Amino acid sequence: MEPIIEFKDFSFKYRAQTEDTLKHISLKIYPGEKVLIIGPSGSGKSTLAHAINGLVPFAFPGKIQGNYSVNGLSPAELGIFGLGKMVGTVLQDTDGQFIGLTVAEDIAFAMENDRVAQDEMVRRVDAAAEMVSVQDLKHRSPRELSGGQKQRVSMAGVMVDEVPILLFDEPLANLDPATGKSAIDLIDQIHRKREATILIIEHRLEDALYRDVDRIILIADGQIAADMKPNELLCTDLLVRNGIREPLYISALRHAGCSLQPETHPQHIESMDLTAYREKVKDWFDQVKLPVRKPDAAPELEVKGLSYSYIPGIPVLEDINFTIHKGEMISIVGKNGAGKSTLSSLICGFMRPDQGMIRLAGQDIADWSVKERGERIGLVMQSPGQMISKPMIYDEVALGLTVRGVPEAEVKRRVLEALRTCGLYQMRNWPVSALSFGQKKRVTIASILVMQPEIMILDEPTAGQDYRHYTEIMEFIRKINEESGITIIMITHDMHLMLEYTDRAIVIADGHLLADDSPANVLTDEVISDKAFLKKTSLYDLAHKCGIEDASAFAERFIYYEKMHPVTME
Repeated sequence: MEPIIEFKDFSFKYRAQTEDTLKHISLKIYPGEKVLIIGPSGSGKSTLAHAINGLVPFAFPGKIQGNYSVNGLSPAELGIFGLGKMVGTVLQDTDGQFIGLTVAEDIAFAMENDRVAQDEMVRRVDAAAEMVSVQDLKHRSPRELSGGQKQRVSMAGVMVDEVPILLFDEPLANLDPATGKSAIDLIDQIHRKREATILIIEHRLEDALYRDVDRIILIADGQIAADMKPNELLCTDLLVRNGIREPLYISALRHAGCSLQPETHPQHIESMDLTAYREKVKDWFDQVKLPVRKPDAAPELEVKGLSYSYIPGIPVLEDINFTIHKGEMISIVGKNGAGKSTLSSLICGFMRPDQGMIRLAGQDIADWSVKERGERIGLVMQSPGQMISKPMIYDEVALGLTVRGVPEAEVKRRVLEALRTCGLYQMRNWPVSALSFGQKKRVTIASILVMQPEIMILDEPTAGQDYRHYTEIMEFIRKINEESGITIIMITHDMHLMLEYTDRAIVIADGHLLADDSPANVLTDEVISDKAFLKKTSLYDLAHKCGIEDASAFAERFIYYEKMHPVTME
């Protein structure tokens, strides 16, 4: 069988750079394969994808060495429009992909350009919409949809062309865990029904492996560090050494001293053979002892009876009650559209509640302006585009200090410190437009960190981040929490973050407070996980398959052990 995508000693250097981003890539992908491409930020995996869909070199010019082909043809001869007939791309930021005023118009856009007959266009739109289960949304505006619905519409828009190759660029980045599972399941269904070649670029390895893939290609420093079957790669240390987060159950097995073998099928905890590992896991669980929990500090943020409706009579939040104590790190979790971001907007004063009260350090803040609240509560929004207003990175991070009249020397010291922490120091004089989505996210976090607020709310702080940068940012946030006592509230879909870094999880589902408990208890409770569109942690399955009944205690001991024995990456 001839490969559908082939690279032969391929190197690429962007016009503005001095070194190659991709170095001597040799790779064959065959028709009908489903391939997962992983690698740390800046490794070159996105550049490889851009070479496949034509953005390199047609949109991002540079120097190519070696050869590559798509469907047996040279991209240089095909051009970007010719490649568009062979490769359909679903972008990480789905909002940047929408063209039409309605879902149906958006799905039909490619066919309109090709002057497809209207009857045929309607037939293909209906077929694509049905395949991704958005047939009831065809007359809605794409902007009105949830994150998961937008992802499905984007998929339909590239499928109407019936292209042989589908490329998904971080499809899970902005989705809640349950919707992420549905997205991976949908990609798997498309793969089987269409027999298309599927390429998935994703940071969230454990979630991406929810359904089988044929191969995992690991890109590191512009080269292929591994091209292996999942069961083989998970038994090596290549993932951790190259800054990729292993599935939690794999990390737990390693902590217990287990030597993993491919024949145990470690790709899925549900079907993995744990016979040889069971006793070691139980012994490890018995040996790990948790420290005594510290008593709660004084209340810092109190929410009492909070309710809010965008449309009268249809509450987005209803009778929300919780207390956050000084110095806590807590997570607010729930499905897309549950009301989490609305809650943060009410706390920050962007909107006024219909009912209820918010107290800060015992004071009712109902009459406080946004500016007054902003002096003490910092908010990092989910989308970088909602916050960034300056063209240069340094100026953007310095803005909050500059408008408050902080002395220039102090501004410089604090800005450079924040940039170092967020892995952006070397880019301090770059324009924001030159950054990736994940890097822009780090700029917005840095712009709030320099303000040194009493409470910091982070809306999806790790979206689009690889494990290395995720760890750097979260360890810094934990450090300022411990050393400065800043209270941290994180709105997140990242179950790893919730388990590892937060003391409590406030769970919101359909506008109601569903739970206020430890992350381990929440993520080992199947009822709560299902209602809130969370994903039950794989530690739950590992514990029960090893004969440990208290899965919550197992998860808590795993978290504590990880903190005491941090992974060192090269």
